[in-house]
Amino acid sequence: MRRIPRTSRSLALRKALLIGVGGLALGLGLLGVVLPGLPTTPFVLLAAACFAKASPRLHRRIVGNPLLGPMVRDWEAHRSLPVKIKLIAIGSMTLMVGLSVWHFAGRPGLQAALVVLGVIGAVVVGRIPARR
Repeated sequence: MRRIPRTSRSLALRKALLIGVGGLALGLGLLGVVLPGLPTTPFVLLAAACFAKASPRLHRRIVGNPLLGPMVRDWEAHRSLPVKIKLIAIGSMTLMVGLSVWHFAGRPGLQAALVVLGVIGAVVVGRIPARR
């Protein structure tokens, strides 16, 4: 049985972990498109960063994606988001959380959870650097 040098194993483990975290972040980002209060942008940017370090092929795929690519390319070029995009993101999350809270009238625990998740999402998006 051939032994793999320790550095090769640790690099392989690091690469696998980064790809796994990137895949999870991408999945959460895509869920954020339809789930109220779950932001899409930070998770997609995290996925792109993980893929950039672990897999140039996966990074090229996310950058070349017609829906996600412009967001990632813009972030990589400027390391910030346009104010308009931040306002649209926070506004759409607020709208969806509001509709969800209304839909779940009479279930205060679920309504509170939705509001808390919406606030967390808005804070996450709000903390991303902005530019005019």
